[in-house]
Amino acid sequence: MFVFSKIFWWVFEPSNFILLILLIGTGLLWMQRWRFLGRRLVGLVTLFFLVLSVAPIDTLLIAPLEDRFPQVKELPAGVAGIITLGGAVNQYSTKARDSISLSENAERLTEFVALARRYPKLKLVYTGGSASLSNPDIKETMVARRLFDALGVAPGRVIYEGQSRNTHENAVLTHRLVAPLPGEKWVLITSAIHMPRSVGVFRKAGWDVIPFPVSYMTYEGDYKFWQGPLGGLGDLSVGLHEWIGLLAYRLLGRSDDLFPAP
Repeated sequence: MFVFSKIFWWVFEPSNFILLILLIGTGLLWMQRWRFLGRRLVGLVTLFFLVLSVAPIDTLLIAPLEDRFPQVKELPAGVAGIITLGGAVNQYSTKARDSISLSENAERLTEFVALARRYPKLKLVYTGGSASLSNPDIKETMVARRLFDALGVAPGRVIYEGQSRNTHENAVLTHRLVAPLPGEKWVLITSAIHMPRSVGVFRKAGWDVIPFPVSYMTYEGDYKFWQGPLGGLGDLSVGLHEWIGLLAYRLLGRSDDLFPAP
C-alpha cells in the first residue's frame, strides 16, 4: 500500500495530472483525426487554470481541515507525554550540506521544543523515518536529533521512532515502541491540515490524544481572488492530498471515522 500510494499520487497529484493532460492534448493537435479532442483538452486545462486563479478553491479545501480541532493554549492536567510527527525537515539537504534544513512545517518542531521546556516532566516522542522510495535509509530522525540537541533538549529525553513511512505507521510503530498505559493522555503535534487524519489513525492505534495543531496555512477571511494559478495549484495539491488520505484511511480500516472530530 505504501508503494501504491506513492505511485498513485505521483500520477494524480494536480500539477502532474494537469501536465499529463496538457501533453496528451498538445500531441492530439498534430493528429488530423483527433485534433478536435486535443483542442478540448487544451481548452479544459486553460479553463482549469483560469478558475484556479479566480476562485479560492484551495482555501475552501484547506480551511475545514485546519478548523476541525481547536488550538490548545494550556495543556490539561494528567498528560503523560508529547508526540510530534515528522514531515518538518529536509533530511536530504541536511545530509548533503551538513546544515539543519527545515520545511514549511517547522512549527511541529519548534512547538515541541517550547512545550518540552514548559513541561519538563513530560515524556517526549518524535516519530518519522523516510517517506522516500529512492532514499529510504536517510531518516528524518537524524535531523530532529541534531536540532533538539542544538536547542538544548536534554540528551536521552526524547524517544525516537525512525522506521515509519506514513501517518499510519507513525501511530502503530510509536504505540508499539512506547507502550502507553491504558488511560494515559498524550499530546499530538502536527500541522493543522494534517490533524484530522492523524487523530483518526492514532485513535485507531489505541492512543488517547489531545490534538495540538500548528503550521496553519489559512486564516479567517483568507479567501483570496485573483491569486494566480501557481500558488493556488500548490495549495490545492496539499488540500486534495489530505482529503484523499482521509477517504483512503477510512476505506482501509486505518481510521474509524471519515472526518475525525473533537
